Amino acid sequence: MSPLTSGLTAGLGTAAALGLAAGAYAYASLYPTSRIFGAALIAPNNPKELALTFDDGPNPAFTPQLLDILAAHRIPATFFLLGRHAAAQPALVQRIAAAGHLIGNHSYTHPSLARSSAKRIREELTQTRDTIEQITGAPQKFFRPPFGARRPATFRIARELGLTPVLWNAMTSDWKTLSGGRITASLVRKIDRLNRHGQAANIVLHDSSHLDQAAFRAPSLGAAALLAMRYKPTHTFVRIDAWS
Repeated sequence: MSPLTSGLTAGLGTAAALGLAAGAYAYASLYPTSRIFGAALIAPNNPKELALTFDDGPNPAFTPQLLDILAAHRIPATFFLLGRHAAAQPALVQRIAAAGHLIGNHSYTHPSLARSSAKRIREELTQTRDTIEQITGAPQKFFRPPFGARRPATFRIARELGLTPVLWNAMTSDWKTLSGGRITASLVRKIDRLNRHGQAANIVLHDSSHLDQAAFRAPSLGAAALLAMRYKPTHTFVRIDAWS
């Protein structure tokens, strides 16, 4: 083998190894069911149980509508709130809690905690915990990382703060899909598949945006109502703490 060919082969081998390493890190840090960077609560082997969870709120325009929908169908839910949104809407946070829904920690500003320092991770989670506890008077026990992104320190710090990490097993791109019907159809396929495999469904929807609350549109409101109408007679809706 010529030096040139040998060099090319070695270079390709290095590139392939780096590609595999990058892929493995992306899987470990972003894939919801990956346990490489630590275990998280997802869903138990309880088919026909559904947890509706909502991220990035509260939103003064859409969260009240969502609360009305959940009340009409008598469905408990879990809201993973951003600390800065909670600080801006304390009365709405209190309304969520008073309605019997569970409130979780979704960081203060929604950074990727896979690329954040340990100091930043602790600050994001602590500030949100303290903000929500001051508003509700109830201890914070659950945490969902923005984007699902984490690194080894993320879940360790969360647990040091008394927070159980939570991920999911049923999600769509509801933040950019404007049709509640399309969101529902996608989730129905996932929920029914999980049921067939003997698993409960931990469903992620959004009642706000971490980018621009004013520009946010909420097709997830329609999706929540459609899911309630489809599954309420035959399935049990629970809060995340029912599985902890």
